Amino acid sequence: MRVATGAAGVALMGVGVFLLLSGGQARDVALWLAGAVVLHDLLVAPLVLAAGLLLARLPGRGPLRGALVTAGCLTLIALPVLFAPGTPHNPSVLPLDYPRNWLLSLAAVALATAAVALVRRLRGTAAVRRPRTDGHGARRGARSPTSRAGRASSSPRRWGRRDR
Repeated sequence: MRVATGAAGVALMGVGVFLLLSGGQARDVALWLAGAVVLHDLLVAPLVLAAGLLLARLPGRGPLRGALVTAGCLTLIALPVLFAPGTPHNPSVLPLDYPRNWLLSLAAVALATAAVALVRRLRGTAAVRRPRTDGHGARRGARSPTSRAGRASSSPRRWGRRDR
């Protein structure tokens, strides 16, 4: 079954390459892909990094991150319709008010995020923090039977000290 699916995928890619090269749109597709890379690297990635830095210290950052990811995906899906020039000649092509529906979707995401944050605050789970560990399940700074003070030998530590 995997071989048949892979063969069908390769055949469809071949059809796509043939149509791309025979249709004379290879330059347009290459330009569009290059524009997508530039847009991502100059706009999207810095915005995501800035939002991550701003949200890093907030206590309820989990739901807020989820809301931002959801709003970003909704916006990416809606962009072609939001930037469509004018009304189409055929009214059945875009029969709804897409900008209004996009804004309603963003409002629903904001309301759901506020509800989750409120429930977490009322339960008190937003302030619960797990203790930092050393990567092996032990709390940092805690003495274990195999720590330097508990060992009979005075061999040097293998991994060095963490000062965090």
